[in-house]
Amino acid sequence: VQLQACGGGLAQAGGSLRLSCAASGLTFSGSQMAWFRQAPGKEREFVASISTGGRTADYTASVQARFTISRDNTKNTVYLQMNSLKPEDTAVYYCAPRNRYNWKNFNSWGQGTQVTVSS
Repeated sequence: VQLQACGGGLAQAGGSLRLSCAASGLTFSGSQMAWFRQAPGKEREFVASISTGGRTADYTASVQARFTISRDNTKNTVYLQMNSLKPEDTAVYYCAPRNRYNWKNFNSWGQGTQVTVSS
């Protein structure tokens, strides 16, 4: 599995960013996809996941109503629209073909994309 996340950068609090993650080496349309993040000095955590068809999404409480996950199965790409950004959203963001329950044994994370939110 190869995962290439991009779209991160520097944003001000209250701003927006849109992350993309292109996946290969898997049956993308048959895979739940999720975003995770890891802040400095902290463990990686689940952010959001989306069902294979894109109809069902799951979010961690801290991003509910601010972030939106979506996918394009024709492009093997999953997206994360991040609005109303907060400094605590600062982290490296990764995607993975997992959900909030089954990700801890995943080991093909890719390089991730850095998101930095200034106050």
